[in-house]
Amino acid sequence: MPSRGESYLVGITIDNVSFSYDSGEALRDVSFEVMQGEFVGIIGPNGAGKSTLLGVISRILRPGSGAVYLEEMDIQEMSHKSLAREMGFVAQDSNIPFRFTVLDLVLMGRNPHLSRFGVETSEDLRIAKESMTKTRVANLAERAVTEISGGERQRVLIARALAQTPRVLLLDEPTLHLDVSSQLEVMDLLKSLSWKEKLTIISVFHDFNMAARYCDRILLMSKGRVEAVGPPGTILTRENIRTVFGVDVHVGHSFLTNSVYAIPIAGQKTKTSRKEWTVHLICGGGSGAIPMRRLVNEGWEVTAGVLNILDTDYEVAESLGISIAPEAPFSPITEKAHEQNLQLIKGSNAVLVTDFLIGRGNIMNLQAAIFALKSGLPLILVIGDPNSDRDFTNGEGTMIVRQLIDMGANVTKSLDEALGVLEGLRRDPLGGRDLT
Repeated sequence: MPSRGESYLVGITIDNVSFSYDSGEALRDVSFEVMQGEFVGIIGPNGAGKSTLLGVISRILRPGSGAVYLEEMDIQEMSHKSLAREMGFVAQDSNIPFRFTVLDLVLMGRNPHLSRFGVETSEDLRIAKESMTKTRVANLAERAVTEISGGERQRVLIARALAQTPRVLLLDEPTLHLDVSSQLEVMDLLKSLSWKEKLTIISVFHDFNMAARYCDRILLMSKGRVEAVGPPGTILTRENIRTVFGVDVHVGHSFLTNSVYAIPIAGQKTKTSRKEWTVHLICGGGSGAIPMRRLVNEGWEVTAGVLNILDTDYEVAESLGISIAPEAPFSPITEKAHEQNLQLIKGSNAVLVTDFLIGRGNIMNLQAAIFALKSGLPLILVIGDPNSDRDFTNGEGTMIVRQLIDMGANVTKSLDEALGVLEGLRRDPLGGRDLT
């Protein structure tokens, strides 16, 4: 709970809430309180009930039993307009197919406050512009929402919610599909709103390290129930994560961010040895954690880069003893780190590129992939979902990926398929460059 030298009122109370879909029970006897101005993160594996709980709190879903109270008022007894004045909601996937300007979209947040004639007043315009200033999107006022970056769009959606002037803000995975710099921008903004304006925030996270860094408390869910709730340091324990997520982790404390973090621990290596071949991994943002563990466990020699210090991939690489090209935390790739990456590529037999989020800060990793192909190395691309929007460079990253494919990169749809291609290349004397 916040400790800011003054008493805080209860903002939201979830009282013994249960909910079921036709397919079965999704929430069972969920109870907890969130204080005014508190930032609470909800984490748990897929199917734990996180988004369902957020749907119940926002009244998108009606609980089968129990109640949600805004201070002392049951939200089911409030009108839609009254609730919208008190509670803002930013969904996980907010598609905006029409070419609204940023200002028009943010002004929609004033709808719960409009008179019966539905015309915005000068006061509505002032509040909308103030919300845009807080979220640093005022300079985009006349831009079409369909023409701005993913990080900018997320801040615009938060501005629209703030224009409602709510006391509570609900978010469903607010950093999903964003590159690292955009994730930090959004999270810094949310933390500032919680701290400075006493805005109560409840957010679902898939990244428990991000939740640990920014949240006052964490709600850990499993199979529709609350497993534990409390400060990050008491919730993100090795035992809790093993029990709920089914993985073993190393839990530490970062003095740079003053927060706990958890790194998956690799299992025992298999007896199979492929050490005569080195695979260089181009990844980032957590996309390389599983490939690194798989490659090392199956006996491959692995290098990786460029990885930002404190990135999940960096932590996993360190725990596995993988040689990497490091970069400063949350910084764009510098020429020095890029050159280190190229040197590691020169010492490899094949290069594997994960389906990482492409931003301005890491686009040089794709340039490194071009270098690999021009050097005669086999290159394997993992493109899991071709329709997924993973490019936040206004198309430049996508153009480079197409160039890689045109240059002869092996395109795969999954890690298993990529490892199969890699094994085939190793066994084929002409498949990759023999450095032994």
